[in-house]
Amino acid sequence: MTTLNKPIIMTAMMGKQDFAWANGLRRLYYPPERNMTPAHITLFHHLPPRALYEIKQAIVDITRYNAPPEAMLQRLIHLGSGVGYQLHSPDLLAMRMELADRFHGLLTAQDQQVPRLHITVQNKVSAKEAKDLLALLEQDFEPRAFQIKGLALQYYMDGPWQPIGEWPFRG
Repeated sequence: MTTLNKPIIMTAMMGKQDFAWANGLRRLYYPPERNMTPAHITLFHHLPPRALYEIKQAIVDITRYNAPPEAMLQRLIHLGSGVGYQLHSPDLLAMRMELADRFHGLLTAQDQQVPRLHITVQNKVSAKEAKDLLALLEQDFEPRAFQIKGLALQYYMDGPWQPIGEWPFRG
């Protein structure tokens, strides 16, 4: 694959059933004209394309020696103009922090912060629409286990994403 001069996004890959569930909600509640990407869990928002080889090597190293991290869908969260599901996964956050240390000097201010892991199912709507959906989804929400199966990279293409690669946890 040719290296593009576009920002690189790193995400955690969901298990097949959890992805189908999350992406189904996203298709249902995200404004269709703005829904350019499938459901995802962002770990890094903007990695520099010039460091692609280094980023790939870091992912290979971390996925080779780590088992899939335990994760729980913890609660619904109001995102101001949308709704998401907060994900609790100390192991995934620890891996992300290890990667952040390896990427020192490459990270934007946003990516230097500890992320609030979540899956957005609605965004870019009015505050009232978001509050209404939050209330609706909270009616039958119960925390549950959630599968994380690997890490993935994508180029940000000014809206949609172009896949670079996926690496499953093998440890």
